[in-house]
Parts: sequence; structure tokens; C-alpha cells
Amino acid sequence: SLRGSWQLRSGNGSVSLRAEVPGCVHTALLCRGLIQDPYYRFNDVMYRWISLDNWTYSRTFKTPFDVRKWQKVNLVFEGVDTVAQILLNNVTLGRTDNMFNRYSFDITSVIQEVNFVEVRFLSAVSYAAEQSRCHKAHSIPPACPPPVQKGECHVNFIRKEQCSFSWDWGPSFPTQGIWKDVRIEAYNLYHLIYFSITPFFAKSAQQWYLEVESIFDVVSSKPIAGLVTVNIPKLQTQQTFSVKLQPGEGSIVLLVNINKSAAVEAWWPNGHGKQTGYNMTTTFMMEAGCQIEKFSKVYFRTVELVQEPIPGSPGLSFYFRINGRPIFIKGSNWVPADSFQDRVTYDMLRLLLKSAADANMNALRVWGGGVYEQDEFYDICDEIGIMIWQDFMFACALYPTNQNYLESVRAEVSHQVRRLKSHPSIILWSGNNENEAAIASNWFSIPYPDIGVYIKDYVTLYVKNIREIVLSEDKSRPFVASSPTNGLESVKEGWLSQDPYDTHYGDTHFYDYNSDCWNWTVYPKTRFASEYGFQSWPSFSTIEKVSSPEDWSYTSNFSFHRQHHEGGNIQMLQEIGRHFKLPQSPDPVKKFKDMIYLTQVMQAQCIKTETEFYRFSQSEIINGEGHTMGALYWQLNDIWQAPSWASLEYGGKWKLLHYFAQNFFAPLLPVAYEDKGMLHIYGVSDFHEDYRLTLRVVVYAWSSLEPVCTLAKEGVTVKAQSAVPIYKESVSDLLERCRNCTRKSCIITFCLVGEDGLQSPTNHYFLSSLKDAVGLEKTQLSASVSQQDDTYVFVLQTTAIAPFVTLDVGSIKGRFSDNGFLMTEKKKVVVFYPWEPTSVEELERSLILTSLLDVV
Repeated sequence: SLRGSWQLRSGNGSVSLRAEVPGCVHTALLCRGLIQDPYYRFNDVMYRWISLDNWTYSRTFKTPFDVRKWQKVNLVFEGVDTVAQILLNNVTLGRTDNMFNRYSFDITSVIQEVNFVEVRFLSAVSYAAEQSRCHKAHSIPPACPPPVQKGECHVNFIRKEQCSFSWDWGPSFPTQGIWKDVRIEAYNLYHLIYFSITPFFAKSAQQWYLEVESIFDVVSSKPIAGLVTVNIPKLQTQQTFSVKLQPGEGSIVLLVNINKSAAVEAWWPNGHGKQTGYNMTTTFMMEAGCQIEKFSKVYFRTVELVQEPIPGSPGLSFYFRINGRPIFIKGSNWVPADSFQDRVTYDMLRLLLKSAADANMNALRVWGGGVYEQDEFYDICDEIGIMIWQDFMFACALYPTNQNYLESVRAEVSHQVRRLKSHPSIILWSGNNENEAAIASNWFSIPYPDIGVYIKDYVTLYVKNIREIVLSEDKSRPFVASSPTNGLESVKEGWLSQDPYDTHYGDTHFYDYNSDCWNWTVYPKTRFASEYGFQSWPSFSTIEKVSSPEDWSYTSNFSFHRQHHEGGNIQMLQEIGRHFKLPQSPDPVKKFKDMIYLTQVMQAQCIKTETEFYRFSQSEIINGEGHTMGALYWQLNDIWQAPSWASLEYGGKWKLLHYFAQNFFAPLLPVAYEDKGMLHIYGVSDFHEDYRLTLRVVVYAWSSLEPVCTLAKEGVTVKAQSAVPIYKESVSDLLERCRNCTRKSCIITFCLVGEDGLQSPTNHYFLSSLKDAVGLEKTQLSASVSQQDDTYVFVLQTTAIAPFVTLDVGSIKGRFSDNGFLMTEKKKVVVFYPWEPTSVEELERSLILTSLLDVV
């Protein structure tokens, strides 16, 4: 391995330092104290010079073996970011221009006992500009990001993390560096380059089999024969194959039939069963006596994307069947966890992904403007049952299709598919993010006569190249060309549909910051909602780390600088103003903290309303629309500390939205909505069997902790994996039945209760905006904290009904069992799960309790 300490120097040699590999220039400079935290205040703009310079990494190393004894020696880079010239002992080995590719250079004739390796980078920003200048045929929009993003131009001309030139939730840090492993490999005869296992279920034989693919580099001049043994002890399966490897690079595919008498446990998504994996050993015994042993985990699951006619509805369905069972997809969209990938550790990934599973999610979409994630990311998803919708890395832009570019993309796609296809968590390959929509809706104002050129480019890139490679490399999972798309309808229309947002086909992305988000009728009754969301600010404790006291106001330069979405801060204010009183505190810091709190309340409430709408639409068709089978809100995580659509802050702290997600994605949930004066309650279930339950509806007046009236409807059948109406009543009848109630003075709460402790979260429905609520009293909230094993118990007490009660322990890492809740009882117990050691004293010192009435 050539990991570890390298020399790093700037273009003119004026800056030179030690740098860790894997790593990048920014983190090296930070590590040596030559720059401040790049995320601090306005540093993203102050440090622009770093990415405009051309940096060089170099080091010497001793060859730890006798070069003469090996037929072939390679220098292998798992990832180079991005444009570089690679030299060994002053001989140029080649160049790199794709961050997502693996590069292997033959150094057999160049390597010596002591070696000097150099990686000379070219600024990604200048390279992208140069590529754009040289592209004479036709312009490839967009040229630059909107000014509000403070980003760099022509990112579509470089195969690099697209959001590293800025995005509407992230900064511009176009890094340079050796971002993944680098090593020397030496071998005789043959070498295994890729190894993958894909499961299939043969319906006719009712039997599982595996496709085991090995890709070799054979350096002997004649074929090598030998035996390959595959052994899965737990499944009493062992098979031996005789193989012959031809000289050069080639692959062998072995079909391993799983013993029929073995009971195979399938891999299931979170909430639907276990994630059973089996240990498998593959041994290559070749005649030359050179043996390779490969240890793998193998999982069994099938996936189908079902697009079929639906009775009573034009168009086609769009849903996933896992192991033959339709699964409602619940989750979010994943963006890179840091601008500097070398800072993304296993623990960080585990924390974020575990938080997704803890909020009852079963899926994430790895969005096409970031990176193909590291192996550990997918390993964790395999372990905890998070399904992955995997985009290829193209987003919100048109792209060139010249020969060099296509060759680079082809290498990237085949490398990534080979690297990732063994993971059961990945259920779909998707060609790009929003690029079909960009052409269909003409985002870039292309004159009508010219549009044909761009359509041709689109089909060339995503269909004739990417799709073709995916289908030849991986027959085990579906492929769509874009998101949003109309699926098979887009294919029928020549891969570019008239309206990719059509609710009758495929998936949709939906954003609307001008309507009332509590009004469910504004949302599309789509087949699959793969993006939708609202912004909020991260907690004060998160902002505090990268700001100074003069920044702590909603209208400060800092607050304006951090917002990369045009008009975002004002849109949040407007959305809050519809239902809540805006903060008026004379103390500017208190006012800022109140604003942060309200943005989080607003975001959580908006996305709750929208997600519940998608969930209750899964079993019905109304006016030809419905059968919604997926809800992935935008977005799960943050790349830095800033206002964004995320539910997890940079560092992993849960926003209120994430606590709400735990409830609105619960496996069993009653959902209410109002239509023409009627209150409807649906029972939504992800369980695999029907349940007979009791629906409890409790109405409270804002002014009292004693319920005004209670109704228990027994024998309610909530059907397996569906959403069924279980209760309806006109609001006026309900208010009359609960004497003394008006829309403004009362609130409805409801939950489903069954035998053996089965219970849904308690949901609620607001009959009016909270700014109009009558009888809400300022409450005395108090909490006592005690330790119980490795968790902490908070006992909360209130003197009055309190909406959106929030516990915040500042920067102490961990999460609560519940937060942002409606408190309708004197006492409530909340558990804190720490992610690092803490104490009762520390928690008591840091605790801030807030409810809606604390905002003044």
C-alpha cells in the first residue's frame, strides 16, 4: 500500500507540506494549520484560490520485493480526484480525468529498488473551462450555477462529483487529491481483478442459484487450467468447476446451484424481515500451484420493478417487488456526507444510515450529483436492510458525448457496476438525475430547431452507452434512464417523454414553496414520489461552530451567504407565517433561535402532511390517480452547516423532521385528512398480515389536559400492506358531539391499539392554524434526568397542553426516542440514546426545553 504520508506542493512551490493519502489538498492544509476550517463563516469563498492552483503529490518508496521475480507489476489508484498526470521515476505512466474510475498502470519496466512517484494535478476548475472552450460543436448548458450558489462553471465537462462546484444546499470546494486507496500489485501467471456474486431464483425449478463472476488478468503466455471450488457450509452447498483462463484480461462465470434441501433465508428490507447473509468461500486452485482464496458474504433476494396497467386508471403502475412481495418504499435521498470525502469515516456512515433505519426507513436514493459511495456504505445498507436506488453521476445538466468523454464514462460505469453489483441493498440503477425533465421542460431555453441534437446526445449517453453496459454487466436488477421518468412510457416515446412529471407513469419530483403545505390537495397523487421537500435551518449548536456572534440573526450576511437556494430564507418565513406567529423578540439572538425552531417545526409538519398523503394513497385510485408506492423525501443528510432540505444536520444531529419521520414512516399508522368538511381517517400498514384493532379518537381543548371527548371504535380491520379508510365523520358533527369545541379551540388525536402491546404512534390533526388557536396557555415545562444502563431518561412535566415540545442538548451527540411532540398529558418519558459518553450533569446543564408558546 502507498497509503500514508506524501509530499504536497502548490503550482509554484511556494506552499509545501506533508499530506495524508487518501486525502485532498484542503484537508492537508487544514491538518497542518495552514488554513482555518473551510466551513467557517465565509471561507468557502475565501479559499477559492486552493482549487484554482495546480497541486502535486509525490513520495519515494522502496520496493518491498525482488522485481525480477514477478511477471507483472502495477501501480493501482482506486480513485484520483480528478485530472492528473502520473509519473514514476520521471516516466509518464498516463493521465487521469475521471474521479469515478479505477486506474491501473503497468510499471513492470519502470519500477526500481527505490522509486519516486508523482501525481501532478491540474485545477478541476480550469480543466472544465478548457474542455468547454474546446467543445466547438454546440454549447452544453448550463454554463454556470446561479450566482446565489457562489460556485464554479462547466462542471458537466468533468467527470467529478457534480456538487463539488456548488449546489443549492452545498458549497463549492472543487477538491484535488488521491481520494481512495493507492497500491503496488505484483503477480505471476494470473491475478483476480473483480469478483462478484449475483443471486437468481429459478421459478420453474423453485431453486436459488448464484452467478459468480471473476475477472482476471492472465500474464502467462499460454492458457492456465485449474479448479474453482465454491463452498457455502450453512446451505450444504459445495461445487467444483474446472476452468481454463485465456491469456489477457477475461472473465469466467460460474453458476452455483444452491442445495434444494437447504432452507434459504432471503434478504429483506428493514421492517419486512431479516437481512440474513451466508459465508461463502471461493478457492481458485490453478495448475501452476498459485492459489487464491476469496471470502464473501452472499445474500439471496430478487427485485422486480413492476410497470403494469391498473384497472380504473390510465397509465402504468411503478412499484418494487422484493422476493415476490410488493414493498412500499419509505425513505429519503442521500447526498455526500462531506465536501472532503477523506473525512467521511465508517462511523459517520454508520451513524447516518442507522438513523435512517431508526426512523423506519427502508430505502435511500444515492443521488446523481454526488459520488458512487464507498464500499462500507453499501455493506452497512446490506446489514441493516436499507434498499438503494443508485443513480449514475449525472445531474441537472446536459452532457457532452464526444469520443473521449464516452470512453471515460464507459470505463466508469463498468467499473462501478462490477464493484457494486453483489450488494443486495442496490435494487435499481438509474441513469441520471432530472436530465430527461431538463430537456422535456426545456430548462435551458434551447431554441426549438436545435433540440434534436440534445435529444440525440441524451440517447447516446444514457441509452446506447450507460444502459448497454449495465444490461451486459448485471441482469439481476432493473434500470431506468432518469429520475423523474415515465418508465416504460418514456421508453416508448424514444426515451424522452413529453411530461416526465406525469402522475400516471413512473416517478415524480415535486416542490412547491408558494402553496399552503398543510393542504394535501396540492400534492401529486403520483405512482412514486422520489423527491419532495421543504427547507429548514439546522440547530443553533450546529450553526454556532461555524459562525461568530454577529452572524446570529436571520438577516445577517452569514445567513444570506449560507442560503444557496434563491429566495429560500423568505420562502421559509412565508410558509411559517401561514400557520404560526413569527418571532418578535427584542433580543436578536433569541429571535434567531426562535426562527430556527420554527423553520424546523414548519419543515417537519409540511413533510409529515405530504408523506402521509403519499402513504394513504397507496391502495386507491381517485380520478385515475393513485397507487402511490414510494415516498423518498429530499434530503436525508447535509454536506455542511447551512439551511437545507435535510432531516439530519451535518454531524448527524436529528432535526425535528427526522423525529417526525420516525412516526410518519411507522409500520402501523392512522392518518387523517379533511375533504369538503369531512374528516377521514385511514389505517396504513406495512405488516404482512391483517390486524383487528381499536381506533381511539381523543379530542382535547387547547386549554385543558382533560380530554373533551373520547371515542373508541373497536374491531377495525387494518389490512396487510395497504391503506384503508377506517373512520369518517363531518367536522361539524364531531365538534357538536364534543360540546364546547370549535375549530380554533380543539385538537383531534388518534391512535390504533391492538393485542400484545401492538400500538401505532399517536397522530393528531389540527383543525385550524396554530396562530389562530384559542385557549393555548404558556406552560411550565420541566424535566428531570436520570441514567438507566447506557441511556438517559428524561421525565417531562407540563401544566398545560404544549404543541411541538422540543428537547435540545446542544452539541452532546445522541438522539431522543421522541421529539417535537404534542404533549397532552401531565407527564411524558423520553429516552436519550448517547452516541458518545456523557453524564446526567452534562445533560442537565445543556438541556433547553422549547414549546410553541416559548416563541414570542
